[in-house]
Amino acid sequence: MLTLYGIANCDTVKKARAWLAGAGVEHRFHDYKKTGVPDEALARWIAALGWEALLNRQGTTWRKLDPARQAAVVDAASAAALMREQPSVIRRPVVEGDDALLVGFDPRRYAALR
Repeated sequence: MLTLYGIANCDTVKKARAWLAGAGVEHRFHDYKKTGVPDEALARWIAALGWEALLNRQGTTWRKLDPARQAAVVDAASAAALMREQPSVIRRPVVEGDDALLVGFDPRRYAALR
């Protein structure tokens, strides 16, 4: 079964959840704003996609960080520490399943999840 990781009130996450439900794709939702990001999942994502693909430098959470804190994110370890501390800085949604790992929402890419 797929797990969709994100934040419940994020518009992109809402679109992804609606798309999955409409397509009949069975999934569960993990709100990492409320329950955090599992360390083992974050490690898998960084290993597979790279920390740069997961770090949302366009979002409000990143922009509100002190410039020194932003500058301190220079590698996978420092990015992972920030993502654990501030889960909202992770690009959303992250969809993970046996044969899938996607970041963001793109209906064309999601169609392969069926």
